[in-house]
Amino acid sequence: MKNLEQFFDIIVVGAGHAGCEASLACARLGLNTVMFTVSVDSIALMPCNPNVGGSSKGHLVRELDALGGEMGKNIDKTFIQSKMLNQSKGPAVHSLRAQADKQAYSTEMRKTLENTENLTIRQGEVTELLVEDGHITGVKTFSGATYHAKAVVLCTGTYLKARCIYGDVSNYTGPNGLQAANYLTDSLKKLGIEMFRFKTGTPARIAGNTIDYSKMEEQFGDERVVPFSFSTDPESVQIEQKSCWLTYTNEKTHEIIRANLDRSPLYSGMIEGTGPRYCPSIEDKVVRFADKKRHQVFIEPEGMYTNEMYIGGMSSSLPEDVQEAMYHSVPGLEHAKIVKNAYAIEYDCINPRQLYPTLEFKKIKGLFSGGQFNGSSGYEEAAGQGLVAGINAALKVQGKPELILKRSDAYIGVMIDDLVTKGTLEPYRLLTSRAEYRLILRHDNADMRLTPIGREVGLVDDERWNIFEIKKNQFDSELTRLSKEKLKPIKETNEKIQALGFKPLTDAMTAKEFMRRPEIDYATATQFVGPAAENLDAKIIELLETEIKYEGYINKALDQVAKMKRMEEKRIPKNIDWDAIDSIATEARQKFKKINPETIGQASRISGVNPADISILMVYLEGNNKARRKVD
Repeated sequence: MKNLEQFFDIIVVGAGHAGCEASLACARLGLNTVMFTVSVDSIALMPCNPNVGGSSKGHLVRELDALGGEMGKNIDKTFIQSKMLNQSKGPAVHSLRAQADKQAYSTEMRKTLENTENLTIRQGEVTELLVEDGHITGVKTFSGATYHAKAVVLCTGTYLKARCIYGDVSNYTGPNGLQAANYLTDSLKKLGIEMFRFKTGTPARIAGNTIDYSKMEEQFGDERVVPFSFSTDPESVQIEQKSCWLTYTNEKTHEIIRANLDRSPLYSGMIEGTGPRYCPSIEDKVVRFADKKRHQVFIEPEGMYTNEMYIGGMSSSLPEDVQEAMYHSVPGLEHAKIVKNAYAIEYDCINPRQLYPTLEFKKIKGLFSGGQFNGSSGYEEAAGQGLVAGINAALKVQGKPELILKRSDAYIGVMIDDLVTKGTLEPYRLLTSRAEYRLILRHDNADMRLTPIGREVGLVDDERWNIFEIKKNQFDSELTRLSKEKLKPIKETNEKIQALGFKPLTDAMTAKEFMRRPEIDYATATQFVGPAAENLDAKIIELLETEIKYEGYINKALDQVAKMKRMEEKRIPKNIDWDAIDSIATEARQKFKKINPETIGQASRISGVNPADISILMVYLEGNNKARRKVD
């Protein structure tokens, strides 16, 4: 019997958030693409929390959208509550977060994929990678079928040799009881790929009609919803929103957990994988933060038409009977019925330091990867990597220059650089504190930063580009006008300023300088210099106010970016002999050999490498350059 043999430009393995973005990017760039999934019903599955965005994660979704990705559009179509977080803080950390209707989110994404030209969806388990002379040539599936391709993108999520655990129950399945992928790990190891074993977890789901909400604090969405996608009509997202609820654990809850720690697979040694530092289980919280008398518990609806509620903040791998007692000790959950038990899930992933910043494997040309397979956690982190991996796979096949987002370009750039340069020994989560240039990388200016890049790549169409150009021209024109229009310290002007409760002028100043006063917003300034030539969108006004009020800080950050750019432009030869560099520290030499940094900037960010090592490296490279120039 002859096995099936087919040919594609690009193969994407996995249909989670990374796989969806990678597949759409490749297909939209004109490549004949096939996306494999163990189950078509798991496309864009949200196996854990029912939300998109949040602190730093909201930035990622905005950046994805600006580059031409799909996540922002999809959540705008399927959210049931939306909030702008951190509004009392500075603009650098403002971030959108939306509760998703899980089923609707998956359905809408599947609909988008199924209606995308050049994209084939195939249910089947990929079990083997085909490699010839260091180049990927295709994959084999469990059925024995062979699929040939010029590039492959691995986005396997948490499915590789997945094992779900609670108490002494251990079930070899993927998330939500779906089939695990049990063979691809062996193929990767044979190819010399270094693998890690990581762990994450999820809380129980509880029947909403068995919860006593009177004992909880109701959590509402924003009155005026801001969409994630820059292309979404703001009026289309002003919907009636579902409420979430806040309650707390207590001493009784903690006593139940402490009394049963010996039955927790997390502490008994049954769980082998390393868990996420920034999303600990409830038993982890009780042990690590023993002084805390209570922990927040968010009750979040899983969708518009389901009774299931997600118990945010109480993920666990404790035994079933302990879970019953633990959840029932929480105010409002005394009589709650568990629909799905909480569980931990272990899975195989790679050491991401084996990747270039393009997310291509150093050892295997044409093989790319993204998402939790790269050691990260979170839907948004996965989608961001999936988009970049997909774009670079397509560009490689087309013979075009690669896309590398720098740390000063995007949070996506920060995340990828962290992973491929520093690596991670636990599931990586993006935080605003990881970005050096937070004031530049705001959620409100993601389109200004990245839409031109998306256009150059080919993912931003004419309609979207025209809308962007109109916005940018309006912004630039008004900023120029405010820089020229002057307020003079004449009697009439000062009387008007004082009537508004502000200090009078002592010297003439531009409207832009006037707006630098903390109390002066755009609306106040235009009372003195008149309105813009055309009505400005609220987004443009917000952007103007932020750029003007924080101009000094932004300029300092841009100076730092310029200095770092010079270091990033100093490339390190790929064939460099690290042993030939005298006086470099042993640890630095070992790290350089393992990571093979591409630029001086990347080399400087490797943990264990100090400024002296970088100075020696730069002197060595300059000496080699001079020697080559003499020969020439």
